[in-house]
Parts: sequence; C-alpha cells; structure tokens
Amino acid sequence: MTERGGADRLVSHLDAAYNLARWLMRDEFEAEDMVQEAYIRAIRHHGGFRGGDEKAWLLAIVRNQCYDRLRQKGALLRTEEFDEIHHSAQQQSPTPESALLIAERSQILRRALEELPAEYREVLVLRELEQLSYRDIAQIAGIPIGTVMSRINRARQRLQQSLAGYL
Repeated sequence: MTERGGADRLVSHLDAAYNLARWLMRDEFEAEDMVQEAYIRAIRHHGGFRGGDEKAWLLAIVRNQCYDRLRQKGALLRTEEFDEIHHSAQQQSPTPESALLIAERSQILRRALEELPAEYREVLVLRELEQLSYRDIAQIAGIPIGTVMSRINRARQRLQQSLAGYL
C-alpha cells in the first residue's frame, strides 16, 4: 500500500476523528490541532498498521494524542463547557420555537454529558455518536470488551440520572 493511498483512506474518517477530539478536548481549536497531529502521526506510521479497522486505529491515535495533551496541560479533569451551537459548522434554519426547544434540549444533554468522567464520556461518544462496535472501542481505548460494556452501561445510567435531575 502506498503512503498516498493510506492517507486518502484516512481522510474518510476525518469527521469521526474531529468529533472524538472535540469531546475530549472540549475546545474546537485544540481539537483541530489534535486531529492534525494525529493524522501526521498516522501517515508517518501507516506502514506499521497491521490491518483491521483503519477507523478504529486512527481514533486510537486521536484519543492518545488528546490524552497526552491534556496530561501535559494538567487539564484531564477540566469542566469547561463546550458550546455545540456556537462551534457547530452546520447551519440549520428551524422555526424560532423549535430552535429554542432544540437549543434547550441540546444544552441539557451537553451539560449531562460534560458531567461524566472522561472514560465514560469517551465510550459514549465512540458508541453512540460514532456507532463503533464494542470491539473497536476496546481497541481504541486499550481496555477489554467487558470493561467497554460496563463503562457504557454505567455512562448511560449516569447520563440518565443527570438528565432526570435537569428535567
């Protein structure tokens, strides 16, 4: 496989890489930097890719890049909120009433998700937003599949409790 061919295939996972980085870094610009650095690392080391799911391999690099940066900054437990509406690249034009309801629900869900510990937030993003399998999540996070399943279960329970508290 040529280096160019591998890079072209990796580009198809750019949205997933950015989405994970954004939720882990909680900052749009930091997320962009992390994705860029992860892609550089992935392209350099693509020859070491041993097959399997290329998306999971790339997301593991993104995840590790983010956690490395957070550790460097001493910010692994940051609680700063991410404003999805402000940072969203997509523009929608719903009615004013539905826009208000969507914004309110999004804000509640975002707050509840932000309150989760990083290891729970991470598995929910990978499972629910990126639709990855338990096996892929285990590979990305470097944990057993049973741990992935229990973290997702605990994350969903905590998210449900938080949402009930908001409502």
